[in-house]
Amino acid sequence: MLRPLLALLLIASAASGADPITHSFLATGAETAIFDAAGKAVWTYPHSTRDGWVLENGNVLLTLSKSKTYPHGAIVEVTRENKVVFEFAGTQDEVNTVQLVGKDRYMLTEAGQKPRLLEVSKDGKIEVEVPLDAQTKDTHLQTRMARKLANGNYLVPQLLDKVVREYDAKGKVVWEAKTPNMPFTAIRLENGNTLAACTHGNLLVELDAKGKTVWELTNDDLDGKPIKDACGAQRLPNGNTVFTSYASKAKELRLIEVTKEKKVVWTYTDDRKAGIHHFQILDTNGKKLDGAAMR
Repeated sequence: MLRPLLALLLIASAASGADPITHSFLATGAETAIFDAAGKAVWTYPHSTRDGWVLENGNVLLTLSKSKTYPHGAIVEVTRENKVVFEFAGTQDEVNTVQLVGKDRYMLTEAGQKPRLLEVSKDGKIEVEVPLDAQTKDTHLQTRMARKLANGNYLVPQLLDKVVREYDAKGKVVWEAKTPNMPFTAIRLENGNTLAACTHGNLLVELDAKGKTVWELTNDDLDGKPIKDACGAQRLPNGNTVFTSYASKAKELRLIEVTKEKKVVWTYTDDRKAGIHHFQILDTNGKKLDGAAMR
């Protein structure tokens, strides 16, 4: 059972009199749960996960880690009663991401000797297959949080290659940018820049269209050096950035929210052994976030 020790910590100016920030969120990793604004687990799923989304219909879309049941990983859509309404099992080494990209279509990536990105229909038919130009000596470190963009292309962070690439539907690389360390999350922002969380580098970078770093966050910017494996990240509508410190231990900071000026305004911690792999912020101060989640 998940028992958060400290759900929310506000770091704010007492003089401002501002109300504390609260968030509810979906957390994926060794344990999978939705937490309310008080840090209480209001839904759990009994499987280790790598990526996930709370859908408009209330169901939860998840990438499942490898297991005896799913030896190559899988994606599932489940109801809040944990009934599986869609399942697609991987065929290579592992499945590392998932995204709903249409009313009845899902996108995922497979890691293996033939790394690829797929779009599959509700009946499990492969509708799109995009080969990915990634190294194959360590398939676990091929890709992570790939996302389909509004222009129809795909943004793919490639860890060991230390690059974020944008592919078209035929697999052609139409844009790429090198990163200072292994990119786990890559988010195409509204201004055209790309935000990347760089895992073991313990940093986040925002890159412009030419691949130049225009914003960076490292442990040197924060008290206590709390970034321990920057994996999942999300840019909020107000411009703040939330990221996970995946290698954090029990009672250490799991999620951290910073402003553009690198001020910490919200954190989350708990007493679980395992960290949060990725997450989705669902609401702020009880209000659902507007628009598509940038994560």
